[in-house]
Parts: sequence; structure tokens; C-alpha cells
Amino acid sequence: MTRIDDLPVRDELRGKSPYGAPQLDVPVRLNTNENPYPLPEPLVERIAERVREAARTLNRYPDRDAVELRTKLAEYLTRTSGHGVGLANVWAANGSNEVIQQLLQTFGGPGRTAIGFEPSYSMHALIARGTGTGWISGPRNDDFTIDLPAAEKTIAENRPDVVFITTPNNPTGNAVPRETVLALYEAAQAAKPSMVVVDEAYVEFSHGDSLLALLDGRPNLVISRTMSKAFGAAGLRLGYLAAHPAVVDAVQLVRLPYHLSAVTQATALAALEHTGTLLGYVEQLKAERDRLVRELRAAGYDVTESDANFVQFGRFPGVNGAHEAWQQILDRGVLVRDNGVPGWLRVTAGTPAENDAFLDAVRELKKEQSA
Repeated sequence: MTRIDDLPVRDELRGKSPYGAPQLDVPVRLNTNENPYPLPEPLVERIAERVREAARTLNRYPDRDAVELRTKLAEYLTRTSGHGVGLANVWAANGSNEVIQQLLQTFGGPGRTAIGFEPSYSMHALIARGTGTGWISGPRNDDFTIDLPAAEKTIAENRPDVVFITTPNNPTGNAVPRETVLALYEAAQAAKPSMVVVDEAYVEFSHGDSLLALLDGRPNLVISRTMSKAFGAAGLRLGYLAAHPAVVDAVQLVRLPYHLSAVTQATALAALEHTGTLLGYVEQLKAERDRLVRELRAAGYDVTESDANFVQFGRFPGVNGAHEAWQQILDRGVLVRDNGVPGWLRVTAGTPAENDAFLDAVRELKKEQSA
């Protein structure tokens, strides 16, 4: 039987595994940071109307530049952040992963490097590898904050072309202070003018504000966002960025022609008409996230401060302690995420009933471990 390694694949892809979380049929699934609330019926109906309109012209290519969608995304960013963003500052693609891929195709590639501070979103490293970009793993402290002096030193020594800062960070949940982001941006520009990508996939769930205002006067700064989380539209696959207009022009050099389908654009536009309702769900999830933090700590677990729609908890002793705990929680009908961070697991904030089931499971587990 022919295997992947028998094919003439690139050397940096040999022995690697594709990204993915287990998809198991269990009563409670809290492992992929999805928004647990289905789209409200008025929005479903509006999507149907928008898609019906788009279907009448599917014999034609979609708007290549997604002008209407980017305009509405810019309005959403301006309204929710208080920082003015226009059409020229926004670009959209099929999920934030394609946004990241386009950025690395544009500013990374063979002979260039990117740095991220791990543990963090593993797709940054995977997409870097897929684009032929060298990857550097930057340092974090024991509490999962970025070790700023060590990070500045690593940037100065390696002079990366792209710097990733994920805030709130996935899988740990903690936000990166504004001052740290500014310091890393300055370090990157001093070492060699580099692109700094701030991944704000979970920012709507944060206790703090977006860093959009930092774009002013920083042409090498990019803010990446998604509609998968706060908008409850993981199945839509719509990501976007905000940056200097020159960055938007640059990524269009590598984007595939007509990359956003007419159906995708129509669905995203419908969702943007219902941001008030959707952000109301976000407020509910923030309250549930905070409840998870309180209850997990009361049950005797260590918990990382979270500004996302998930919580990292532990610590589970032993080399395989986290995975064994993951299996024991799964045996109780609840699927959480084992991200490979030694001693820690991650749980997505679900509905109150889902969170109750999870909390019952981990309380039972703690009792067993203490017996």
C-alpha cells in the first residue's frame, strides 16, 4: 500500500499529521470552540433570502473584491471598536486560516521565517510549513504569558519576517496586554521591518478591547478576525483582516481569483445584519465562561485566566495525566480538548445545560482522584 511518505512530498511535510480535533458522537461536545447556539430563525430566513437572490446570478462569477461585504465588515469593526475602519482597510477570505495563508504567501515563503509564542494556535505553524516558511517557536512564561524580554531577544536574534501574536490566546485563553503587543511590534521593526499579525479570533469574548486602534501609524501591523466564533458561523468559513490599505493590496497578489463564492458573501452579509442578536449570545457565553472558571477553581482545579469562549484547566500529573483525564471525562459523555499542553485540558463554554454536564463530570473525576 502506498503511503504519504512514499510520495515525492516536500521534506518538511514528512511525518506530519493534519490539523483536526476528534469528531465523536457524544451527548456533550465542548472541544472545538464552536458557538453552541444555532442561528436565530429570523437570520436563517434572511440567509435564505440573500442566497436566493445570489442564486439567480450563479452563472456569473462573484464580486472578486467582495466590496459590499468588506464595507459591512468595516462598519461592524468601526461600530464595535470605536476605531474608524474603511473598505480599503479590510480584506476577507474563506476563514481566518485562509487570511493567515495569504499573509504568509505574501510576506513569508521559502527563505523567510515566522515566529509564534507557543503554546498557541497550531495552524500558524502548520500554514507556515505549508507555505515553505521557516517556523520559530517563541517563549512563554509558566503562567502562559509571553516572556517579553526573552521574546524581544529571540526576535532580535532571528529577525523573522512575520510575527504572530494571538490574543486571546488559543488554547490557553489569556489575553496579551496592549503594552506587550506594542513592545513586540517595535522589536520586530528594529530587527528587520516585519509584519506583525495579531490574531483576534476570540476578541468579542474578551474582558478588554480590540487592538484595532494600534493600526494607526503602523503599516506593518495586521489584525485578523473570524465570523466562526462570535457570529456562531463556523460552517460559513469567513475570516477577515484589518490593516493598512497597502497590506490589503499586497494580499490580493496571491489570492485566488473569485475566492469568495457568491453564496458565502450573501450568507455573511445576512449575518452582519443581525449582529445585535448574535452579540447577545456572546454576552451569555461570557457569563458561562466566567462561571466555568469559578466552578472549576472551587472544585480544586487550576485554571488559566480566560478572555475567550473556552477555559484551560488542570493540572493533571504524570506524563499522560491530561490524556487520561480527557478519556475519563469522555467516558462520562463529555468531549473536551486535549491540545497536547502537558498537564492541561481545554473546554469550550457551551449552553448552561452542557456546562452543567461538564462540571458534574469533572467534579466526579476530582472525587475519584482524591479518594
